[in-house]
Amino acid sequence: MGIWKQAVDRERLDAIGQGCMVEHLGIRIVEVGEDFLRGSMPVDARTRQPYGLLHGGASVALAETLGSLAGMLVLDPARNEVVVGLDINANHLRAKTEGTVTGTARAVHVGRATQVWEIRIEDESGRLVCISRLTLAVIPKPA
Repeated sequence: MGIWKQAVDRERLDAIGQGCMVEHLGIRIVEVGEDFLRGSMPVDARTRQPYGLLHGGASVALAETLGSLAGMLVLDPARNEVVVGLDINANHLRAKTEGTVTGTARAVHVGRATQVWEIRIEDESGRLVCISRLTLAVIPKPA
């Protein structure tokens, strides 16, 4: 179970993204480890910018999706809390025009009020395409 405080089920995590941007971009959860969450996204017409390159915003959407899902999984379900994005940054390091990118989210800090996650997005050869840091706020679950 690792750092996770909730049941980890890839199908459940994929289902959360149905009917929203996550589904539209083709983001899928591919692996859950003891201390990481990994997901993939195609580089295609949905995720490329007009010059044919992977859109930086699509990379950020992948990063925030993975970090937010991971952030949810480390919350104690008995506390009735959720996480919401507070800040995200990304450095786009390598161009990508086709294929698939895979992001891996790992916790940097998991606190009572905030969480910080690092998300590394790589190509099929393991080369770093984008690195992102996401800060989440832990808030009471809305009624």
